[in-house]
Order: sequence, then structure tokens, then C-alpha cells
Amino acid sequence: MMNKENKHRTIGIIGTGNFAQAFACRLLQSGYDVILGSRKPTERMVSNTHDCWCNISITTVDECIKNSNTIVVAIHNKHWRDTLSPFVELLKDKIIIDVSNKKCLTKGPSNAEQLQKLLSHSLVVKAFNVVSAYDMESQTSGGSHNVYIASDNFVARNTVADLVRDLGFTPKDYGVLWNARKIEKMPLQLFPEWKFPIGFTFLVFIIWYLYAIFIYFVEKTSYSWEQIFVKVTNKPLCMTAFTILACTYLPSSIAAIFQIYNGSKHVRFPGWLDTWLRTRKQLGLTAFTLAFVHVIMSILIMSPTYLKSWYHETEIVIPKNITSDLHFPIRTWMTWKGEAACLAGIIAFLGLCILAVTSIKSVGDQLNWREWRCIQSKLGHGVLLLSLCHVVVMGSPYWIKAGPLKTFRSITFLSSVLPMITLFLKLCFSLPFISGYVKRIRHGWERNSKRCKAKCSGFQGTVLDTKYRPIVNGKRELSGFRTFEASLEDTDIDNCQCNGATNLV
Repeated sequence: MMNKENKHRTIGIIGTGNFAQAFACRLLQSGYDVILGSRKPTERMVSNTHDCWCNISITTVDECIKNSNTIVVAIHNKHWRDTLSPFVELLKDKIIIDVSNKKCLTKGPSNAEQLQKLLSHSLVVKAFNVVSAYDMESQTSGGSHNVYIASDNFVARNTVADLVRDLGFTPKDYGVLWNARKIEKMPLQLFPEWKFPIGFTFLVFIIWYLYAIFIYFVEKTSYSWEQIFVKVTNKPLCMTAFTILACTYLPSSIAAIFQIYNGSKHVRFPGWLDTWLRTRKQLGLTAFTLAFVHVIMSILIMSPTYLKSWYHETEIVIPKNITSDLHFPIRTWMTWKGEAACLAGIIAFLGLCILAVTSIKSVGDQLNWREWRCIQSKLGHGVLLLSLCHVVVMGSPYWIKAGPLKTFRSITFLSSVLPMITLFLKLCFSLPFISGYVKRIRHGWERNSKRCKAKCSGFQGTVLDTKYRPIVNGKRELSGFRTFEASLEDTDIDNCQCNGATNLV
């Protein structure tokens, strides 16, 4: 019979598939004892290419459960009922780790919740579903080494978190088992946070590109069609990066407008603004990528032949020979326009590089909140201002000559409108009397608390401005309503309209 200490260091794995075998090897290398349980142990063959299999025994599911306090369920969920139902009592109070994934995105309960329903007296923990068999076997595999953990039992979560650390991964506590729904979606999603930024950027680029073709080729022929690949494409590329950078900083001002209107930070933003706020990092990195390509293209065409207005023009004159004097125009040094545009562009791009580097998690972790906010907000708006200077310097000589009508139609002026609005709003919210009012709201002050009322199913009334009864049986009761704890238990969290939004840059 196995003693208590050895039993605590023994992990049982129900299943003998690729993941189960890789998990077993990793456990052995980390100092754990492993027992594999199978419905047909005599018929199961495991790989014998690794030395660790000399120390692994394959036994029945019954024996595996009896000799382990922590059980990893590594079989398909369609086999759970047939395999585990006969051992419900034997699995009582044991930690059950669910590593399964769904085949496609679905609504409703997660696999872990279904397993908890089947094993109602066990401590089900969702973990390791985002780790592949290859990552388990390899110590140097790329990709994330985060393991997301969810369970209704705090002790079980901590026990599995210790196991995750022992295996060389990083545990991420996701709280209660309901959050297993989010964890199970992770391996099935393809860049979920990048779909909106990339789609929006592509749409903006297409609009600018079509407009550039219209004004440079349809309305009048300003360039040769041979120049469409670099010279012409470089313009909408720059305008798109400029527009996306403005869109990165505009939502924080819009959010402040909503908070001033509502007089509270607790009223949830509209869905479109919430999505916009959550994708600011991706929009900023997209703007940086486009700006980087724009810099490369600009270097390629940096010559008097492509950028005539950036260079002074001189002439070499050969005196009259047979017919008339021969004039050879030569462009030498840059004009003020070329110098100023380059300076503003270079500084703005360096600022963008700093913003991109500090968005890397390992770099951002070295900064405190004030330092990070200074870079991402103040430096970010400074970069947007320098980018605006870069575009204005390039377009202003044409605006002066062309007049108002043609100026309003020029690509440089149109692309400057949104950044101007963004910087104007930032300037307004930087004024002391407006900035102070917004800070009061974000610190918790409310102009009208009745606006902050959760529209949650099963929750009557508002927690704010409520008279409390004395504490009875360890719970403080709300006057006229059920206890606060009980009222939240019946609440549909997805329908709650009263979540605060803070830390807006």
C-alpha cells in the first residue's frame, strides 16, 4: 500500500494517448511518480523510445484512482461517462484535472463544467488544455508557456498551480470554473485580438489607395503608371499609418466624453467603444509596422528625380553654339521643406519605436504605472503631433498655392483632419478645469448615482445609496432587498451593464 507522502507526489493519468504519454514523461522528469490508467491495460502499448517509460506502470483505471490524489483526465469527453461513472465515489474529494478541448467554438457549458456535473463530489480543475503534446515533450519549444487554471475550489487551484510550476510552465489563475469557457476557446481562436485592427487597417488603406489613384491618375495624370508600385503606394501607406495612429489615441478622449456625460465611471461604454479601447495596442503596433514600411520606401525614392520639391534647382548653361544656349538643371541640396519633413519624420519614427518596444510585455514589466503611462500617453501624443508636422510641412506649400478648394481635396490635408481632432480633444481634456473634473469621476465621484444601475437579470435595485441593516449571521443585509451575496449569485454576469472602465490612457 502506498504511503501518504508518496501518494501526494503521485499523479494518475487516465488515458494512454500522445498527450498522456508526453505528460507522463514531463512529470517523471520533474520528480513525480506517474501511474497510467487504462480500461484495457494489457492491450495498450506505449512508446519505448524514451528511458522514462521504464518507470511508468500502466494499470486499470480503478488502481490508478486508488493510488493517486490528483488525476489527469486525458481521454476524449465522449468517453467520460462510460469510463468515470463507475468510480464517482472513488473520485470523491480528489483533484481532477481536465485537459480536454472542444473541436469547434460553441456556446454553453465548458467541458470542465460538464465533468464537474458528472463528478459532483470531486474538485475539477481546468488546466493544460493550451499546451500541446509537443510542448510537453520539448524543453525548448517556442510559443507561450502559460497554463490557465480555473476551478471553484481555491485549494485545488493552488495545488495545480504548484504542479504547473514544477513542470516548468507559468500558471495563470483564471478564477472559478465558469471561466473554463474562455480557456477552452483559446486554442480554437486565430488572432482574436487582431481581427478588428487588421480588417480596419486594410479598409482604411484601400480607401486612401483608391483616392490616390483617382487624384493622381483619373482626375489628372501626375505620375506614370510605372510609379504605382513604390512612389504612389508610399503615399496611401503613410496616410494609413497616420490615420491608424490617430485612431489609437482618439478612443480615450471619446471615453472621457461618455464619462462626463454619464457623470460616473461605472456606466459601461457602448460595445463598439469597448472593442475600440481593447484593441488600442494592436492598432498602435499596426501603425508602427506601416510607418516602418513607409520609411523603407521613402529611403528608396530619396532622390531629386522622385522628390523634386525637396531639392534646390541649379542650372549649368553652355553658351550659344549653333542654335541656342543649352540648359542642364541640377538639383543639389535640400530645401527647407525637405529638411523639416525629414527631421519631423525621423523624430516621430524614433518615438514610435520607443512606443513599440515598451508594448513588449517583458519591457513593460520593468516600468511602473506612471512611467508606462508617460510613454504610452504623453510620448504617444507627441509622436502624433510630430507626424502631423511631417505631413503639414509636406503639404503646406501646395495648400498655399492651390487655394481652399483644392486644399480641402488634397490627400495631405484630408489625412490630417482626424489627427487634428484627436490632438484638439487631448488639449481640451488637458485643461485644468476639465482634467480635474474627469479625474474626480475616475476616482469614484458620481454626479448622479442613479445612472449607475445594473441591468442584470435577477438583481433588483441598486447597491449605491442603499441603507444597510446590521450584520446578521455573518452577512450584512440590504434594506428592502435580499442579501447582497445572494443577489449576485443569481446574476447573469454577461448581461451586467454596470462595469467600471478605468486606466484610460
